[in-house]
Amino acid sequence: MKAKIKWTGDVSFEGTADSGHTLVMDGAPDAGGRNKGARPMELVLIGTGGCTAFDVMHILRKSRQEVSGCVAEVEAKRAETDPKVFTNIHIHFVITGKNLDPKKVQHAIELSATKYCSASIMLAKTAKVTHDFDIVESE
Repeated sequence: MKAKIKWTGDVSFEGTADSGHTLVMDGAPDAGGRNKGARPMELVLIGTGGCTAFDVMHILRKSRQEVSGCVAEVEAKRAETDPKVFTNIHIHFVITGKNLDPKKVQHAIELSATKYCSASIMLAKTAKVTHDFDIVESE
């Protein structure tokens, strides 16, 4: 896996992945940025949420759960001094579907957290990563 990061001025960068997709990163205005894109550490959280949500949906579908929606709300705390690594990450899932089995939802989240989600497993080396969930019954 490779990525190319190109400076585009001030504290703004354009990142391109092997897949060809490009995104803009920028700093906060107080750091010289113009708020044209996400901060790099925000992208780490988004990537982690996407990684684990992908796993959870895949596992629930394989276990024949009627899932119609999945939201992963990711909240993190960072160290106060440099390097300002994540120290705590909490992922709250809101899973929507019909007759969802809470035990299967819990199991899917645990499998992602302990076996499949490379991003959250990697971050768990430096941060405490916790999870919880709510189930919303759909019509």
